[in-house]
Amino acid sequence: MSIVLYWHPMSSATPIANALVELGLPHERVTLDLQAGDQRRPEFLALNPNGKVPTVVVDGNPMFETLAIHFWLAGKYGVERGLWPQEDTPERLQAMSWATWAYVTYGAVLVRLQLSTQGDAALRSEVWADAARSGLDQLLALLDARLAAQPWMMGADFSLVDLIVGAVIGYSAYIGAPVAAHPHVQAWLARVQARPSMQLKAD
Repeated sequence: MSIVLYWHPMSSATPIANALVELGLPHERVTLDLQAGDQRRPEFLALNPNGKVPTVVVDGNPMFETLAIHFWLAGKYGVERGLWPQEDTPERLQAMSWATWAYVTYGAVLVRLQLSTQGDAALRSEVWADAARSGLDQLLALLDARLAAQPWMMGADFSLVDLIVGAVIGYSAYIGAPVAAHPHVQAWLARVQARPSMQLKAD
């Protein structure tokens, strides 16, 4: 099977690059120069009409959206490598739930923080930023409670759930989410980020 990842370092495509390495999957990485507008070229828009990374091409067939790619990789390759729960198990339900929680529930509040602190001047507001931080703090408390009971998201062992959730939480810490106020989350995130698959360099 041929897998080509279109990406840019330090972007939303990085977790997909991390997952491919974690899974040990041979693949080609194509770096787009986002400043030069590579993502808006017709040949790339033919693969992803959104003009964004990540985009994965599997045997000539394109796929986009980070969470969708994660779920495809996890379902196809993660189970046999012990990095994703078997289908039709309670663990699979939890894996899907927490991965979606990170990108959708937590991610929606994270976007509010990003816009209110780093968006256009008309969107910046310390009041809205404080409200977003408060919302993220409440969600991080839920995650902290889970990680107080077990070292990894799914229990005793690392899984792709840790990679997926960790990517979102790590980015949120970078832009000011109160991750440091939650010791179990902070310790877990450090373990996730220390994995060899996370030490990617630009092509």
